[in-house]
Amino acid sequence: MSEAIKQPVTEPVLPVEKDEEMLARIDAWWRAANYLAIGQIYLTDNPLLQTPLAIEQIKPRLLGHWGTVPGLNLIYAHLNAQIQRRDLDMIYLAGPGHGGPALLANVWLEGSYSERYPHVPRDAKGMKQLFRQFSTPGGVPSHVSVPTPGSIHEGGELGYVLTHAFGAVFDNPTLIATAVVGDGEAETGPLEGSWKGVNYLNPTRDGAVLPILHLNGYKIGSATVLARKSDEELNHYFRGHGYAPRFVEGDDPAAVHREFAAALTDVLDEIATIQRQAREIGIEKRPIWPMIVLRTPKGWTGPKSVGDMPVEGTFRAHQVPMSGLSEHPERLAKLETWMKSYAPESLFDTDGVPCERIQQLAPRAERRMGANPHANGGELTKPLIHRDLHDYAVVFEESQRGREFHPSTERLGQYMRDLYADNPHDFRLFCPDEIKSNKLDAVLEVTDRCFMGPFDENDEKLSMDGRMLEVLSEHNCNGWLEGYALTGRHGLFASYEAFTSIIDSMAIQHAKWLEHARDVAWRASVPSMNYLLTSTCWRNDHNGFSHQGPGFIDTLLSKQPAVVRIYLPPDANTLLCVAHHCFDSVGYLNAIVIDKHPQLQYTTLEEARDHCRRGLDIWDWASNDQGGEPDIVMACAGDIATQETLAAVDILRTYLPSLSVRVVNVVDLMTLQVDHPHGIDQARFVELFTASRPVVFAFHGFRGVVHQLIHGRPDTNRFHVRGYREEGTTTTPFDMTVRNQMSRIHLALDALRYLPRQLEGATRLIDDLQALLEKHHRYIREHFDDMPAIANWTWTGGLIRLPVDGGEP
Repeated sequence: MSEAIKQPVTEPVLPVEKDEEMLARIDAWWRAANYLAIGQIYLTDNPLLQTPLAIEQIKPRLLGHWGTVPGLNLIYAHLNAQIQRRDLDMIYLAGPGHGGPALLANVWLEGSYSERYPHVPRDAKGMKQLFRQFSTPGGVPSHVSVPTPGSIHEGGELGYVLTHAFGAVFDNPTLIATAVVGDGEAETGPLEGSWKGVNYLNPTRDGAVLPILHLNGYKIGSATVLARKSDEELNHYFRGHGYAPRFVEGDDPAAVHREFAAALTDVLDEIATIQRQAREIGIEKRPIWPMIVLRTPKGWTGPKSVGDMPVEGTFRAHQVPMSGLSEHPERLAKLETWMKSYAPESLFDTDGVPCERIQQLAPRAERRMGANPHANGGELTKPLIHRDLHDYAVVFEESQRGREFHPSTERLGQYMRDLYADNPHDFRLFCPDEIKSNKLDAVLEVTDRCFMGPFDENDEKLSMDGRMLEVLSEHNCNGWLEGYALTGRHGLFASYEAFTSIIDSMAIQHAKWLEHARDVAWRASVPSMNYLLTSTCWRNDHNGFSHQGPGFIDTLLSKQPAVVRIYLPPDANTLLCVAHHCFDSVGYLNAIVIDKHPQLQYTTLEEARDHCRRGLDIWDWASNDQGGEPDIVMACAGDIATQETLAAVDILRTYLPSLSVRVVNVVDLMTLQVDHPHGIDQARFVELFTASRPVVFAFHGFRGVVHQLIHGRPDTNRFHVRGYREEGTTTTPFDMTVRNQMSRIHLALDALRYLPRQLEGATRLIDDLQALLEKHHRYIREHFDDMPAIANWTWTGGLIRLPVDGGEP
C-alpha cells in the first residue's frame, strides 16, 4: 500500500466552530460571494456602488438564479476553512442547476478565475467584467459549466451530481468530492439511484464523497418533497441508504455558521477515521458514511418581500427576486439597499481587491477548489499500458476466412482483463449486471466485482477488493464513468444496446461538455467516454421487442461531429483495433456496436488494423469486379448487416456468375459524413462507391441514419438502404432480419431490382428467393429455429445452394 493511501485526513489543530477569527473570515467570504452573485445578475457598471445606483447600470435582461446561491456560497466558504486546516484535496460539485453566480463568485474570490482569465482580474475592473459577462451574449452561462474553474459537472440538467462525485473518487484515495444536492434535484430518478454509490466505495483505495443535501424548500414554483419531510423521516431514509446524516438548520447567519462549522468538522473527522481504519487495520463491512442535511431559506439574505408578495423563503426567490426596476424606481433603491447590506466597503478595498481577511481564507495553489487538478483531469491523465493485440486476435488460415465462428466480445474481455492487470488505478469497466451475458467475464480472472457487502455463500466473484463495477443502473454506470474520465482515467461502459438509450440525455449533456471544452483553452482533454453496445437488436432471441432498439446511434449523430465517433466492427479483430484506438483517445464519445454471440471472422489482425485505419474499404476477397467498374455495390455497416450482405453476395455470385459485384464494408460510420473530421473526400467516396452504379446498403440501425450521413455525396438517389424498421418480437435470429427486410434474401432481391440490366437467370433466382422466404416462414413456426442452411451459413465465394422447396439441390 502506498504512503499516499496510508495518509489519513489530518486533524485540525482547533475546530473551526471554536475559532472566532476563522468564523469571521468565513462570514466575510460568504457576504462577499453573495454580493458578487447579485452583481452578476443585475449590474453592468458601478460594481462597488461608489456612486448611487442608476437604472442605466442595470442589465436590460435580468437573467440568472438567486435562490440557491446563499447556500452554495456558505458551503464553499466553510470548505475553504477545512481545506486550510486539514490540507484537504477536495473538489466541489454543485448539483443545483443554476448555481453559476455562486461558483463564479467563489473562484473569483480565491483567484483561480483570474489566473485562467487574466482579463477578469481581482479588482474593480475585473469585478465589473465578472458582472457584465454573466448570462450575456459572448459571456458565460448561468450554470456551473465548462468555463468555470474547478467544475467537472454541468449543472444544467439535474440528477447527476452524486454519481459524478463517486466516479471522481474511485481509485483516487486522497480526493474528497463534496457533492451539493439540491432538493429539487433530489427528486430526479438518477439522483435517487445515486445514493447507492456507498455500496461500491472502498475506503482502502478510493477517496470519499461528502453529500450535502441543501433543502431550501422550493423548486421554481412548488414545494420540494424532501424539504417537507421531518428530520426523523430523513434520518431513517438516509440511514437506510448507508449514511449517517448530520442536520443543520436556521436563518440566523451567526448561528448557522457555528453549527455548520461544527457539523463539517464532525463529518470530516468521521471520514478521516473511516479511511485511517480501513488503510491501517482493514475493513470487514461497509462503513456508515457521513453526510450533511442543510436547511436554509430559499434566497436567504435577499429581499424579504417585493411589493405585497413575500420573497425570501418562497419559490419567488428562485430566479430574479426583483424585476421591473425601470417601472418601479423604488425597487432600484431596494436593490441598492440589499447589496449594501453585505457591507461591501468592508469586503473590498477602494480598488475592488478582496480584503485581507477574505484572502486569508483562500487555500493556496492547487488546494483551491477552483484550481484542483482533479477538476481538469486531462492534466493528470496517464497513457494506458497495452499488451500486443496479437495476444487476443483470432488467427485463421486464408481458406477459413468467413468460415469460423468466434464470440468477438470474448476477445475484448480478454484484452480488458490485461488492461485491468497492467493499469490497476486507471482503468475500469462499468456494466449493468451484464458482464457474463456480454461475454466480457474474462475480466473476472484478475478482479472481482466490487461490492461492500454483506455477502452470501452463493456469491460469485464478489468482494470489497473488486474493481469491476456492476450495478443494475445505466445512470450510475454512465455517471460513474463520466466522473472517472473527467478526473483523468479511462474506462468502458458496456450495456445492452436497447437500454443504452436510457442514458441518452446523459450522453447528450456530456457531449455538450466536450464540445464546449474544445473552446476553453485551459481545459486539458480528458479520456473519451467509451460505450460498448451489445446484445443488439438483431440477436435477442428470448428477450423480444423491448430489447430491440439501435436508437443510441441516432442520439449521438445529433451532436457536433468534432466529438462523436461511431464504430461498427464486423468481427473480433476489428473490434480489438477499434477498442485499442478508443481507449487511447481523448475528448470523444466513442460508441462501439457489436453483438455478443459467436460470429464469422473475416479479417486477420493486420487487415483489421488497416481496415480500421481507413474506416471503410473494398473487401477484394468478397468482390469479383477485379478492380474495374462493378455492376452493383453491396455495402454494409454492422456485424449482422455484414453477414447478410456477404450471404447475399454468395447467392448472387453462385447463380449469376457473370454479375460483377463489389463489397464495401464500413467500420467507422463517420467516414460517410462530408463534414466530419473522419469523413472521406468526394474522390475517395466515388472510388469506393462509383459515381453512378446502384448501391445496396445494409445497415445495423435505422435506415435514415445512412441517408443523413451521405447527404451531399454524389447522386445519393442510387443508395438503397436496408436496416432496422422497428419490427421485432421473440423470434429466431434470421427472422429478425426478415421482419426488418434486411435479410440476405431481401438484399439479393434488391440487387436484382436495381441492376442496370437484366441478367440471364435472374428471373429464376427471383422466384427461388421468394420461395425461400415462404419456406422460412413455414419452417420457423414448425421447428422454432432457423433452417440449418441459413443458421450455419459460411462464406463459399460463389458455391452456395439455396434450400428451396424439395430440399437442397
